Amino acid sequence: MLTLDTFLATPWLLFLSVTLLSLCIGSFLNVVILRLPKMMHQDWRCQCEEFLELPETQRKPEERITLSKPASTCPSCGHTIRAWENIPVISYLVLGGKCASCKTGISPRYPIIEAITALLSIATVAILGPTEAALWSLLLVWSLVALTVIDFDTQLLPDSITLPLLWLGLVLNYFDLLTDFTSAFWGAVWGYLSLWSVYWLFKLVTGKEGMGHGDFKLLAALGAWLGWQLLPAVILLSSVVGAVVGISLMILKKHGREVPIPFGPYLAAAGLLCLWFGTEIQRFWFGFLGV
Repeated sequence: MLTLDTFLATPWLLFLSVTLLSLCIGSFLNVVILRLPKMMHQDWRCQCEEFLELPETQRKPEERITLSKPASTCPSCGHTIRAWENIPVISYLVLGGKCASCKTGISPRYPIIEAITALLSIATVAILGPTEAALWSLLLVWSLVALTVIDFDTQLLPDSITLPLLWLGLVLNYFDLLTDFTSAFWGAVWGYLSLWSVYWLFKLVTGKEGMGHGDFKLLAALGAWLGWQLLPAVILLSSVVGAVVGISLMILKKHGREVPIPFGPYLAAAGLLCLWFGTEIQRFWFGFLGV
């Protein structure tokens, strides 16, 4: 009988399983990235219609979107995508990047997200080692991939991802998965409060909102997973990268200062680096502070 210890001690089986699973997860993340913001907008519109007490005749009729319904179709011809056309990466290559029915080009971002999800998953297991903690950490990695692309697309960080991620980090670290529970608890608290304080300070000084509330929750979730000790590194890394990218966009693409830049992807990237190299970063950080 194959036990977890045997599975973790068999490198070829472990990495093959992680690769195949993460490719499938990447395919599912494409659905989440595309549909979750639409589901959120539908919910908000319905809530507004109910609040305004609009009669049914004045409400916008629209098919309800979920992660499973309606079936995936080609946006050009409406062709229903069959199972063999939805094999991660492979189907895209076999079909030549085109719809099987109308031959319209398919965005390469779908196989790219699938491949990136697999590569990040393999890197996580390789860096953290063949441990139970590494397998649980894949849930964090997959969530960060989805949040990154959603934030780039819509400047939204859905509560339906960030809040369960926060609670899962606390629960797992109750059993000392990546850090002790006290560090995880205060990581969640200070992660939220740090950006919440910056948000309100900026708003009081300028009268404008400098970031979205989803950023608070994402940093709180990272704190719950990684512990408060790594929060300064997450904030510093994400701020530096965000500043460099923002300035580059303004210079190269004439990106206006008034156009908001999503901060979630930089938090996610910094969190991933701290997940992989947390011990080294923490040692450097405390050494820098002389602690």
